Amino acid sequence: MDGFTALICPNSPSVWDGNRISDCFTNMVLGFGVNSVTVVMISVIILTQRRARQRWRINAQEKFFLHYFPAFGACLSFLDMVLLLKKALHGDFIVHHEWFFRCSQFAVWTTIILFSSLANYQYMFCNSVLCFWWIVKPLLGILYLLATFSSLEILRCLKESCAVFLDMVFGISINIIRIKLTSSKSSTLEESLMSSDMDLEEGGHRDSGKTQSFWDLMTFKSITPVLNRGVIKQLDFEDLLQLPADMDPSSCHNTLLSCWRDQWISNRFNPSLFRAICCAYGWPYVRLGLLKVLNDCIGFAGPLLLNKLIRFLQQGSGHLDGYVLAISLGLTSVFKSFLDTEYSFRLSKLKLKLRSGIMTVIYQKCLCISLAERSKFSEGEIQTFMSIDADRTVNLCNSFHDMWSLPLQIGVALCLLYMQVRFAFVSGIAITILLIPVNKWISKLIARATEKMMKQKDERIRRTSELLRHIRTLKMYGWELLFSSWLMETRSSEVTHLTTRKYLDAWCVFFWATTPTLFSLFTFGLFTLMGHQLDAATVFTCLALFNNLISPLNSFPWVINGLIDAIISTRRLSRFLACSECKPEVEQTADSPSPISLDEQSESTFRNMAIVIQDACCNWSSSDEKELNMVLNHVTLDLPKGSFVAVIGEVGSGKSSLLNSILGEMHLLHGLIHSSGSIAYVPQVPWILSGTIRDNILFGKDYDPRRYSDTLQACALDVDISLMVGGDMSYIGEKGVNISGGQRARLALARAIYHGSDIFMLDDVLSAVDAQVAHWILCNAILGPLMKQHTRVLCTHNVQAISCADLVVVLEKGHVKWVGSSADLSASSYSAFSPLNEFDTYLHIQRQDSCVDTNSEVQLNILEKITVGVSEEAQEIIEVEQRKEGRVELTVYENYAAFSGWLITVVICLSAILMQASRNGNDLWLSFWVDTTTGSGQSEYSTSFYLVVLSIFCIINSFLTLVRAFSFAFGGLRAAVKVHNTLLHKLINAPVQFFDQTPGGRILNRLSSDLYTIDDSLPFILNILLANFVGLLGIAVVLSYVQVYFLLLLLPFWYIYSKLQFFYRSTSRELRRLDSVSRSPIYASFTETLDGSSTIRAFKSQDFFFSTFTQHVTLYQQTSYTEFTASLWLSLRLQLLAAFIISFVALMAVIGSRGGLPVSFSTPGLVGLALSYAAPIVTLLGSFLSSFTETEKEMVSVERALQYMDIPQEELHGCQSVDPDWPTRGLIEFQNVTLRYMPSLPDALHEISFTIVEGMQVGIIGRTGAGKSSVLNVLFRLTPICGGCILVDGINIADVPVRDLRSHFSVVPQSPCLFDGSLRDNLDPFRVSDDFKIWKVLEKCHVKDEVEAAGGLDVHIKEAGMSFSVGQRQLLCLARALLKSTKVLCLDECTANVDAQTASVIQSTISTECRGMTVITIAHRISMVLNMDNILILDHGILVEQGNPQALLQDEFSRFSGFAKASTM
Repeated sequence: MDGFTALICPNSPSVWDGNRISDCFTNMVLGFGVNSVTVVMISVIILTQRRARQRWRINAQEKFFLHYFPAFGACLSFLDMVLLLKKALHGDFIVHHEWFFRCSQFAVWTTIILFSSLANYQYMFCNSVLCFWWIVKPLLGILYLLATFSSLEILRCLKESCAVFLDMVFGISINIIRIKLTSSKSSTLEESLMSSDMDLEEGGHRDSGKTQSFWDLMTFKSITPVLNRGVIKQLDFEDLLQLPADMDPSSCHNTLLSCWRDQWISNRFNPSLFRAICCAYGWPYVRLGLLKVLNDCIGFAGPLLLNKLIRFLQQGSGHLDGYVLAISLGLTSVFKSFLDTEYSFRLSKLKLKLRSGIMTVIYQKCLCISLAERSKFSEGEIQTFMSIDADRTVNLCNSFHDMWSLPLQIGVALCLLYMQVRFAFVSGIAITILLIPVNKWISKLIARATEKMMKQKDERIRRTSELLRHIRTLKMYGWELLFSSWLMETRSSEVTHLTTRKYLDAWCVFFWATTPTLFSLFTFGLFTLMGHQLDAATVFTCLALFNNLISPLNSFPWVINGLIDAIISTRRLSRFLACSECKPEVEQTADSPSPISLDEQSESTFRNMAIVIQDACCNWSSSDEKELNMVLNHVTLDLPKGSFVAVIGEVGSGKSSLLNSILGEMHLLHGLIHSSGSIAYVPQVPWILSGTIRDNILFGKDYDPRRYSDTLQACALDVDISLMVGGDMSYIGEKGVNISGGQRARLALARAIYHGSDIFMLDDVLSAVDAQVAHWILCNAILGPLMKQHTRVLCTHNVQAISCADLVVVLEKGHVKWVGSSADLSASSYSAFSPLNEFDTYLHIQRQDSCVDTNSEVQLNILEKITVGVSEEAQEIIEVEQRKEGRVELTVYENYAAFSGWLITVVICLSAILMQASRNGNDLWLSFWVDTTTGSGQSEYSTSFYLVVLSIFCIINSFLTLVRAFSFAFGGLRAAVKVHNTLLHKLINAPVQFFDQTPGGRILNRLSSDLYTIDDSLPFILNILLANFVGLLGIAVVLSYVQVYFLLLLLPFWYIYSKLQFFYRSTSRELRRLDSVSRSPIYASFTETLDGSSTIRAFKSQDFFFSTFTQHVTLYQQTSYTEFTASLWLSLRLQLLAAFIISFVALMAVIGSRGGLPVSFSTPGLVGLALSYAAPIVTLLGSFLSSFTETEKEMVSVERALQYMDIPQEELHGCQSVDPDWPTRGLIEFQNVTLRYMPSLPDALHEISFTIVEGMQVGIIGRTGAGKSSVLNVLFRLTPICGGCILVDGINIADVPVRDLRSHFSVVPQSPCLFDGSLRDNLDPFRVSDDFKIWKVLEKCHVKDEVEAAGGLDVHIKEAGMSFSVGQRQLLCLARALLKSTKVLCLDECTANVDAQTASVIQSTISTECRGMTVITIAHRISMVLNMDNILILDHGILVEQGNPQALLQDEFSRFSGFAKASTM
């Protein structure tokens, strides 16, 4: 054995030569041994599987890796053998282990080439054992490489590096091919589908391949036209890049949804979105990981080449090795630049696919989940899912790879450090290990703070959404300041947790930023104390490795935080997506202990009935709640096909709930509900889309001119439309803000009629319109030809409708109390609902089938004569969202600095500059130490002196790092608080017109996404930008000091750099603004869909709304895709520029060492310093500009917030103060008042004048859109008048401070609204009334019993009071107004949604309780105004009639008499 060893390894130890592993061991074990195992494995696998019959067509890329790579490897191995043979022929002695290694290497590649001629060789090479071995083999090759690098033979090192690189790429290739092969064999059906998809995809790529070469793809040349356009003009959406086919949101949605459904089927109790994401995008993500491994490994070639170069320069050799090393250093940087950008590009594409998938899946869930099931989540929480949780989940893509990549980078760096300083690096490791538990503890605290912060953020967004939704009502009450204070309390709780998180983050930054400095101090200190002498190669290789450590060490805490955030968000989303969906079938059944059996008779009943309800019990709780508070209790009902059914009952009896139970929106606890045919639904509060009138009516259906015209006429909308600028293409704002309540109701009815469904569900559609229009709608729409043959279910209090019904259903407290015809109703015990009880003061006018008298005939003839105005272009009432042009102005940065505080800004900048100066001083001191000890071996200073100075630099650097971290956290928090407070203050003081013209989603975007950026992302990216800037400044100063010739390069370099960044930044700014603008429709559409999801489901229009939302997401995808492609275009060019600088500095160093320059480097220490400083320029330059452009992009959020800080404000202050008990009399005078909402619109009120005497009760009536609500708008100064004046008790209200004015009036708004909170806070938010007074008022408003049943005054109102009916909400709003006890009370149609009996009780309550008060009542119900002192009749903003109602009733030619007759027809 010894003889064999001596033969193989002559003059060489078999394993260890005293300093390192011997050449013999590396060649025989790591070389020959590994290659022999490979050859044997390939041969055995090929021979055992040679009869396999599989056939598989491979593409060009796979052919390249499986055929040409082995050929290249064989050529390289053969060249090695030729060189060895040449040496042997020249008489050099070649050791046997060298021959063994080279021949085995050649044998491996030759074996692969020989067996590749077999037809099914690709299956054999993709054997799992062989694939695993091809991952292990390159790792063993890296060990061989490390041993080789310890020699100084440059060409040999490069040659061996190429061989290991070939092994690595070949191993990765066959593993990827194996993964694809395995997935393609999963099923025959799937295989055929995949192949067709592949063909389509290849076709798509082939097309793009014709226009783009491989080089163009690698250099992102496709973005150049966009960048060119960005320089010369403002970019628009048409200028963006087209999305690749695989990034289409529809395909991304299908991919993620199918994986989520599989996950839900396999684990119904606890499905995981994270696992679904892994299933959808796991393999592409793993393949990216392999690319990242290669990229990270290449990153360490720089320090190793640097070490070789410095050692070469120290020895002063005259060989060409120095030039080879200098050029290799540059080429390595170039190669890494391409790998970096390619990895980022692929990862960004994957993130975009995931983001669109998550967004569309959330949206689809909102379309499919019932209102009862959705009650588990607040609206703010669901909006947070879309705006914040989706983004955080997508960030999982970054964090997950970084979780293993960063430790790998740190591990490799430490391994290379060991090779430089032996065990001295353990002291540095000790510092790192000590910090691990500290950082883990901090991470836990951060996670806890983040979770609490997210809850408060959900609550804040919910409160903000509520504030924006009810801003008109809040302003009328004068409660906007109170609500903003409640919102501020939530914000302060959120900021408390944000503060905790930011300061903990600052500690993380401090610990990780100071680690490399402490590492160098302890490592070099221990190395010298161990008796070793520092030299330039060791010190500056270690410094380069420390620089490689900085990024992973600094990033690690952020990665952990991002991962924690992502995990929390995926859990939140999983909980939401796991909610049960509405049953798409027409039949709903409940899991009942006594199942309902269907016999033949039942089946025939089902065939004849439109709706069958059998023993149904329903409530509004979600399926996993055990609450048994029945809203509908054991309801049994059969509604025949083609019948007209009137559902009546007192307020809160369950009329709306009955309709919702048929629609499947409630939780069915027991029984069965069956409906046959399609359904059209008109809710009690009409849901209006922001869009044109035509869009609202068509609702996704095709345009049929004849049916459309008939529908408009039936709903009496033709006159209204003819008066609008733009006709039926007039744009309606969010929730129909710019049309009246009656027009909203008729528009929703028109939508239902146009759809022509089998069943019409109409929830109190007649209450919002006046008597004549209600009569017209009843005769021409509900009983007209368009609906005559269909089943109509109408919840109503309208006596005309009840008298015309085929079937009347009386509900009482969730039970069906009576069912019969309208003729039998007056004889029943429910005669209170009979038409004859509407009002006693007017003699019974006999009901006639003709439905019209002389007066109404005239009006209806006018309706028929006026043609519908149809315009092809939408009239814009809603302003298009503005976006700034050009670069982000300096004033935006100044404003942000002012928000942070100028003092703190100066402290941050100074601490950053001094921190960098201390670090550069630390490195210069090291080079001085090396130079003074290396040359002569003797130094005038002791080692301890050098260490003390190094320690002082380290302490100063640590202190300044701490100051910078905490001052940044403090400044960022201060800015976040001030931006939110200022923005909220400005919005609260904005006029109502601003909210009418601006969609709520747009404002909410500022207060959610943009504010989240200012809270979190902006301070973080600014911190990075400052660190990069001072880092570059430090490098430029040191390089200029050390290498004079660098100054020659500085000017041209700066010129190219500035041109590049200008070319890029002009486009990136526009792209960021387009990104923000394209994001707003997503949130606006999402918020709108949340409000109208039940209507969408009833019309079965989910597909239409989903496709519209997908279009919004596509635009957002397109913007983001263009944005990151432009970013990578720049990054690549900057990195190539930096690679040139490295090559330049390295070549100058080599030329200088050979005496080829008049001014040369002075010492080896400075040579090392220059080269170690040139290396990180690659990363730092790219990082600086990307952080700079990212900062500019993030600053767009500040710019957008500042836009809303400059909105018009209400005139809050007045020149006349009023007494606390003003008005004392309640005398109101209108003098020639004119009101116009917009300059382009007609007058809403035209020179109207009237006087309301103190204590008088006045009713205002008129057609829908006549200007009734406008009277209240001007009285409350919601909209400034164009002319005239309004006096209250002789005081011009324009002179009174607007909040004082509103607080001295009481109002019951047209749309009743309750807010999230206790009922007591809803009724008396300022807590001025005691419980006894509140209960007394509730009793007078006939809602006391319902409040007691709900849980008393402390019951928590959720989601705008959905637990109360609309009628009950209106009664509660009346109670709220009566509690205020003011001299002026305004009622805006407060009895529209209550039954006739309750309405008469309310009327008597108002007349008794409001005696001595001035009461202004806007009414559609004639009975409400009959007993009043005076009435005003408006028509198109003009006062056409006024007087005592009884007197006007006697005059048969008066307009009021016509209204009264129509109301009883």
